[in-house]
Amino acid sequence: MIYRRLIAWCLLSLMLIPAFVHAGDVQATLDRTSVSLGETVTLNLRIQGDASNLAMPDLGVLGSDFDMLGTSQNSSVSVVNGAATSELTLGVVLRPRHTGTLQIPSLVIAGSRTAPLQLEVTVADASDNVAAHRDVFMESQVEPNQGYVGQQLSYVVRLFFATTISDGSLEAPQLNGIQFNKIGDDTNYSVERGGRQYHVLERRYALIPQHAGRVEIPALNFQGVAIDPADPDSFFGARKPVSASAPAVTIDIKPTPADWGGTAWLPARQIGLKLDGLPDAQTPVRVGQPLNLTMNLQATGLPVEALPALSMPPLDGATAYPDKPTTTSRNDGPWIVGQRQQAFAIVPNRAGTLTIPATTLKWWNVLADRMEVAQIPAHSFSVLPASGGSDVHTANPATAATAASAVAPVTWANAPTTPWRWIAIGSIALWLLSVMAWLIWRRYQRERPASVAIPNAPNASARERQQAFLVAARGSNTSEQVRSLLAWARIERPAIQHLGDLAALLGDEQQRTAIASLQQRHYASASMSGSDAPLAEVFKRGFIWCVADKGDEGSDLPPLYPFKLH
Repeated sequence: MIYRRLIAWCLLSLMLIPAFVHAGDVQATLDRTSVSLGETVTLNLRIQGDASNLAMPDLGVLGSDFDMLGTSQNSSVSVVNGAATSELTLGVVLRPRHTGTLQIPSLVIAGSRTAPLQLEVTVADASDNVAAHRDVFMESQVEPNQGYVGQQLSYVVRLFFATTISDGSLEAPQLNGIQFNKIGDDTNYSVERGGRQYHVLERRYALIPQHAGRVEIPALNFQGVAIDPADPDSFFGARKPVSASAPAVTIDIKPTPADWGGTAWLPARQIGLKLDGLPDAQTPVRVGQPLNLTMNLQATGLPVEALPALSMPPLDGATAYPDKPTTTSRNDGPWIVGQRQQAFAIVPNRAGTLTIPATTLKWWNVLADRMEVAQIPAHSFSVLPASGGSDVHTANPATAATAASAVAPVTWANAPTTPWRWIAIGSIALWLLSVMAWLIWRRYQRERPASVAIPNAPNASARERQQAFLVAARGSNTSEQVRSLLAWARIERPAIQHLGDLAALLGDEQQRTAIASLQQRHYASASMSGSDAPLAEVFKRGFIWCVADKGDEGSDLPPLYPFKLH
């Protein structure tokens, strides 16, 4: 028995090696904090980012308190502001070997240490023995059994069966004033109840109450077909219908605190707010040079629909151009994790010190039952003059005409009354008419459609997109250039959201410089300086992408039991 357990832990360690090769940040959680002896619990290790020279976590330290029954894996990749990040969640199914408060010690992975965890293991309830004589029975549970309006609770339903189930269906919970969202896939494991071994199918829901008061979740019914392979009267085994019901559960829901105010009500287990992309002391910032910043809001225990929209505070000395926001949702064990991201192009319009004020978000910590504030601190940095040594708002013909007309009366007041005065007036009038004609012609050129239309069909080829961009690049409409360049790039990299994403993925310095120049002209209305031809020139042979290593992806292990509900 000892050798078998040792072999199981060694095999698990070998399976984990590919998963941790590029780990960077690791968090450990349990899907439940208390179980009865004979039940199982899942240890979830969530790994984010990349790292090297990783040391394997010592999972053997759990061998004295737990039996390892199996593992599962779930991986995902996301692109934020042009940077790709990966996340892998590894689940280890553990069965406690004795009662008491069992410790899962801190695990060290990639130089990061996870927080230690505790699991309360109690003796099986006497009612379990009453149900144990049945072939099929059900349990239901809400954790916690009370909360606030809008707070996510975890509702779990377990189907226990000691016979072979060939088919079955389980009702989905429905109740007015309660939102139910299924969390992840069904979990299969085994337990011992009353000296009898049962297979267990566990299904979890995110329960979000919409109204305060006492709420009763009605019983859920299961209908299925059981097979007895030992039946001597049937070649394939006797088939008989079976049914079971999960008990009704009552929960108490509290209203929003009366003194909360008019801000968004955010009852969550954890909230993080940060701003990425800020320049460091070694990175020069100049007038007219766009800064690509991304604001991130992540909430554990709240769906993304409940998160407020993100905005940049008013800036003195710069203009903020928001991009299209992105939203994602994922599961962290039994809890929903909602994430909202908003990218901004910050364009300084004068030299000096630019301050991005602090951003604060008030939320309710449901674990500590108190109000807390998530904050992005204020950031200040120096802005240098534009590369040409002048302010970004360069003089244009219209401004020059205004200045000329303001100076003219002073000259004319001291001039003698001669025909030269009327000649000067006529010359200035002709000059003003020429300026107006030039402005009208320039506006016509910007609004004139390109000779090659950008294909709008979803199946447009990269070649067609490239040709449309090259036509726009030889014109003077920067909006058309940005739109056609992004449309072409998304054929090869669909996750690209804005020019900052594209520049971060390119491996050619000349192409990145051309994009920076395009951003400056587009956002800051800087002088064109004859840069259109190089823009078409540097991209005429296509994009030169960075070369990224592709990590190994482990495949999920098959479930312990293939039976699934529908």
